[in-house]
Amino acid sequence: MKTLLSPGMTSQWLARVTDWTVIVCGWWLIALSVITCIEMFGRKLFSFSLQGVDEIGSYTYGIVGAFGFAYALITRSHVRVDFLLSRFSLKMRALLNLLAMLSLMAFSLLCLWRGAHVLMESVELGATAATPLATPMWIPQSIWLLGYVMFALVAIWAAADALSLFLRGKTQELNARFGPQTLEEEIEAEADIQIKKTTGETA
Repeated sequence: MKTLLSPGMTSQWLARVTDWTVIVCGWWLIALSVITCIEMFGRKLFSFSLQGVDEIGSYTYGIVGAFGFAYALITRSHVRVDFLLSRFSLKMRALLNLLAMLSLMAFSLLCLWRGAHVLMESVELGATAATPLATPMWIPQSIWLLGYVMFALVAIWAAADALSLFLRGKTQELNARFGPQTLEEEIEAEADIQIKKTTGETA
C-alpha cells in the first residue's frame, strides 16, 4: 500500500509501530464483539449480565479512534475535499497540500494537548467512573493519550517532510505523496490488499 512517509529508518519505525497498534485494536474489537454477544444472549436467555461491557466498549472506541488517526494518515485515508484541487497549478497544489499537512499537524498537537490536560486532571482528582466497575479514569485515558501521541508523531514527521520538499522545489513529489489519492491509486491499494489476502501475507 502506498504511504506518504519517506523511505528511512524513522519512517519504517513509525509505520511498524502503527501497524502493530491497529492490529491489536482490531483483535480487541473482535474480542469486544464476542463479549457483547455473550452479554446479549446472557440477558435474553439466562437473565444474567456481564457488568461493565458498555463501559469497556466506550473506552475501546475512543482508544481505537485515536490510534486510527495515525494509521489513516500514513495510508492517506483521511477524507480530502479535492474537487477543485486539480484545477490549480502544480505549485499551488503543492502549497495547498503542504498547508493540509501543517493543519493536520496543528490538529494533532491540539488533540495531544487537550488529552494530556484531561489525563492530568483525572490523576489530580483521583477520578473514577460512576459505574459498577468504578474504573480509575487514568487507565483508559492513558492508553487513549498514547494514540494521540502516535498521531502527533506521524503528523509532525509528515509535515516536516512536506515542508522540506516544498522548500527544495520538489513540488511534483510533494503532490504525489501528500496529495489526495487518485482513483487509480485507490484501486491499486484495494487490489494490493486482496492479493496479499489470497497469498496469506499481512496487508
